[in-house]
Amino acid sequence: MSDRTPPPNWFESGGKAYAAFRPDYPDALVAYLGEIAPDQDLAVDVGCGTGQLTALLAQHFRKVVGIDPSAEQLANASQHPLVEYAQAHAESLPLPDGCASLVVAAQAAHWFDLPRFYREVRRIARKPAALALVGYGAPRFEEGSLQSRFARFYEQEIGPFWPPERRLVDQGYATIDFPFPEFAPPLLSIQRRWDLNQVLGYFSTWSAVKRAVLAGKAEIIQSFQDDLRSLWQREDEAKSICWPIMIRAGAIE
Repeated sequence: MSDRTPPPNWFESGGKAYAAFRPDYPDALVAYLGEIAPDQDLAVDVGCGTGQLTALLAQHFRKVVGIDPSAEQLANASQHPLVEYAQAHAESLPLPDGCASLVVAAQAAHWFDLPRFYREVRRIARKPAALALVGYGAPRFEEGSLQSRFARFYEQEIGPFWPPERRLVDQGYATIDFPFPEFAPPLLSIQRRWDLNQVLGYFSTWSAVKRAVLAGKAEIIQSFQDDLRSLWQREDEAKSICWPIMIRAGAIE
């Protein structure tokens, strides 16, 4: 019997866990978004969550507005003197006509009613402006044993609990409707070295994990956690993990 402190219960999480465990975007992505905008007056981050991208945009824009429907997410959002937050849905943005130089949705567009969102984008854009739908796909572990176990979890075990919209992420947003003249984005990825608790915390923020627990299938997640703990061996050891970044970007004319 081990007398070590039990691991945290990662599966009771909300906006605070989302802020703590979702990976930040790289500076190269933020720089690209600054480049495609015609000016740096106002960037609007729709579906901003806890502001993983929102605050970073303030490096390139004089003002940034983050918008999300979740009060809990916004309560845990990253603060910056150039950033304001508002609670609203993507299909009804609380902004005046012709105000935005850049509209971006980060890891969020697959949840939107896209035709209604695009109407709002065209309304608030100060033409010409830029729109970018960005996100990241499933993570990949550098170590083969970890990647093999994760792939089984992602594709077979937790897969049935993903909402249908997740397919758009797995397809790299390639099939998403995007009725704007497109730019050719760079190939980017998120690179991190995380310990086991950080990885488990990240998985706890997945909608599929929450759905599995609500469906009474927490044993699937517990088994995956136990296997990762065994494969990891030293829980405080940082291991390499990366996420491919997907970008659909274009001009609002």
